[in-house]
Amino acid sequence: MRTVVNDKRIEYDASNIIGDTRVAKPEKEWEDKVKGLLKGELKRRNISYAELVGKLADIGIMDSEPNIRNKLSRGKFTAVFLVQCLEAIGASSLRLSDG
Repeated sequence: MRTVVNDKRIEYDASNIIGDTRVAKPEKEWEDKVKGLLKGELKRRNISYAELVGKLADIGIMDSEPNIRNKLSRGKFTAVFLVQCLEAIGASSLRLSDG
């Protein structure tokens, strides 16, 4: 499918926007990015998965260490889970890039 927006030709395929604008990252890259963001915050605060389980429990979120380990390993979890973890570890902001 081809479309012209603001005098720029854009082609669409099943997973990417191709043309004069940005090309969408593959899903795996997004998963790796969000996984890295959360793991980085845990590492900066020296918080283990076991400690995260306890901190989540403190705010009423019940989850097991193996389940959290699997979520972070896969990089597939909801935005709600991400925010819950950030809240539980006391992160008031999140840096999305170094730039």
